[in-house]
Amino acid sequence: MLVSLTVGKVDAGVTVLLTPDKRLIEFPSILLPPDITSGSIVDINVSRNKNSEAAAERAFRELQDSIVSCFGAAEPSPPVLRCRNATQTSVVLEWDPIRLATADLISLALYRNGQKAGNIPKPLSMHTTKISGLAVDTEYTFHLVLRTTAGTFASERVTVRTHKMTDLSGITITTGILPPAVRESLTAAVERIGARIVDGVRIDTTHFVTTEGRGVQWEKANELNIPVVRPEWVEACERNGRILGVTKFYLDAVRVGPAFDERPGTAGTVAGSATTATAAAPSPPPKDAPASRQATAAAGASGQAAAQETTTENGAREKEEGGGAESDSSADDDDDDDNDDDDKKEERDRGGEEKQKAKSGGQDEQKMLADERDEKQLASRPKQPTVEDEGGDTTEGDKAAKDDDDGKEEKSPGGDRSSFQDVAL
Repeated sequence: MLVSLTVGKVDAGVTVLLTPDKRLIEFPSILLPPDITSGSIVDINVSRNKNSEAAAERAFRELQDSIVSCFGAAEPSPPVLRCRNATQTSVVLEWDPIRLATADLISLALYRNGQKAGNIPKPLSMHTTKISGLAVDTEYTFHLVLRTTAGTFASERVTVRTHKMTDLSGITITTGILPPAVRESLTAAVERIGARIVDGVRIDTTHFVTTEGRGVQWEKANELNIPVVRPEWVEACERNGRILGVTKFYLDAVRVGPAFDERPGTAGTVAGSATTATAAAPSPPPKDAPASRQATAAAGASGQAAAQETTTENGAREKEEGGGAESDSSADDDDDDDNDDDDKKEERDRGGEEKQKAKSGGQDEQKMLADERDEKQLASRPKQPTVEDEGGDTTEGDKAAKDDDDGKEEKSPGGDRSSFQDVAL
C-alpha cells in the first residue's frame, strides 16, 4: 500500500506529516530522507510482514514454556519422617532434607499425638530433633507439617514406643579417655546388654563414658548436657538387668566408701548396735522436773547399774566355776563315764542355785537402794509451815497436815468456809 504524505513541520526528532484528509501524523525524522523540508511530499509504502509475526509468536511461546517448566512444573514434597533411636524416656527423630521446589518456606512443625509440640528452629539445615521427658513403655505418634507459599504438606505418622526399664537396647554410648583394659571390658559389656557404641558425640548419644574429665568430646558432651559417667555404670546395669540412675556414677560424684557399704546385713548391724546403745543409756530426767523426781531418777539409775554389775560378776563367777568343773570332769572322763554325768548334773544344779542366789541378791540390793532413796526423799522434803497459837505451841491440825504426802495439794485456808484463826484455835 503506497501512501503520499506532505511534510509539515520538520524537527530534529519528530516530523509532522499531513494526510490528504488533513490528518496529522508524527513520524520519526531519522526515517525520512535527509534533504526534505516543509512542503515536501514523501511516499511511504506500508505492508504486513506475516513471516515476522510468526517468528515473534514462536519466540513468545518458547518463553512461556520455559517459565512453566522452571517454576510451575515442580512442587514441594511432603517430609519423610522416621525414628532414629528410642530410650525409656526420650525419642530421636530424623527426616530427609526439605524440598521446596520454587516455593518459599513458611514453617516446619512437629506434632505429637495429634497436638503441636513446636516448630523446628532451622528446618533447612536441621534434620534431627530429640524429644525428652516421655513416659516409660508408652506409645507415641509423631508427624511433621510443612507450610510453604505453594501449600501445606504433612508427613506420614510414625508410631514409636518407649522402652521398658529392662530393655537396654536404646543405650548409645560415646567413650572418652579409658585405659585399654577398661575399654575392652566396656565393649564386651555393651555387646552383652544389647547397647551400642558410636564414634563422637551425637544427638542420639545417651551417655558419655570416661575415666578422665578432659578432651574435645568430653567438652561437647557437657555442652549438650549428656551424662558423663564412669564405666561402672554399664557393669551395674548389666548386673541388675535394667537401666539404673546415673547420680551415683557421675565422673565427679563422691565414691561410695566402706561406711556406705550396700551389702545385705551391714546397714542392719549398724542400726542394731545404735539401737542397743540408745536403749542401754538411761534417759536423763527433765530439767524442769521437781527435785524429788530427779533424786528418784538418779537412785533408779544407780540401782540399775548396781544390778547390772552384780549380774555381770555372778555371770563371770559362774563361767569360772563352770570352766573349772568342765576341766575337772574332762580330767575324770577317762576314769568313769557315769561319775562324769553325775558331776555335770551336780554342777548344773549348783550353777542354777548360784544364779538364783545372784538374782535374789540383786533384788535385795535393789530393795535396799529403793529404801535409801525413799529416806533421801523424806530428808530432802521441805518442811511444812506450822501455825502457832498465842502460846507458841503447834496445833494438832498442823501436825496432821505435815504428815500428808507431798504429792497431795494442801487445801487453802478458808476453802471449807473456815477462817485461818478458826483452824488455829
